[in-house]
Amino acid sequence: MATYPRLMPSDPRMFTAEVVRSTRLSPSFQRVTIASAELAGFDWRGLDHWFRLFFPLGDTTDLQLPDVSGRLWWKSYLAIPDDKRPHCSNYTVAGYRRFDDHAELDIDVVLHWNDGRLGGVAGWASSARPGSPVGILDQGVLFDPPAGTSSYLLVADESGLPAVRGILRDLPPDAVGTAIIEVPAPEDAAPVQAPPGVRVCVLARNDSTDCVGACALQALAELDAPRDDAYAFVVGESSLATRGRRALCRAGLAKDRITFSGFWKA
Repeated sequence: MATYPRLMPSDPRMFTAEVVRSTRLSPSFQRVTIASAELAGFDWRGLDHWFRLFFPLGDTTDLQLPDVSGRLWWKSYLAIPDDKRPHCSNYTVAGYRRFDDHAELDIDVVLHWNDGRLGGVAGWASSARPGSPVGILDQGVLFDPPAGTSSYLLVADESGLPAVRGILRDLPPDAVGTAIIEVPAPEDAAPVQAPPGVRVCVLARNDSTDCVGACALQALAELDAPRDDAYAFVVGESSLATRGRRALCRAGLAKDRITFSGFWKA
């Protein structure tokens, strides 16, 4: 039987929207802003609220979306013919603004290069034009600290930066803890808003040959062992998430006090 995160909506809604602008934020990040009247009904919860992003492949503007029934949509997605099936991947809400008759939603896309070219979502984000159609399927929030949590430990690479940034923005003002964020280049290390009691450590990899997650894992290993009532959130490249969780368990933190997720695989 499939299991779902506790905060995932039982009846997630599919929204349609259009690209309104695409902006390069730094060497490794492109921000795509989408908007529609439908998005005004998006139940944005802040933190690391995430969604499934759909957009048409190639030059077509014909977006065929799967039917959604409760949490079921995958079979309908696979039933779409190959030449019509849209791309689908998971993203965090980087920003959300509601107006009188519509809403805007920001998507921060990591620009992963492959043999000098941008593919997948990175290629789409860098070339997205106003009016290009998209669909987003609401998936709720992963960040779920137990009651009585004393401190927070957030660990992520660049793919988890929007999630960690959103969590730090929405933590209680008196929250304490540490956030470790690894990014590809120093220019990607934009200031991150956080409560005064949360230390934010942004680490840039030395060069493109560095193993993704190695800097973050080293910084994690140098921290004091977490308290029993701490809560950890470890996301990003698959090995970073699994190795980070393993290290925290060895340090004595209970598994049910760790949320971890592999967002991609190097």
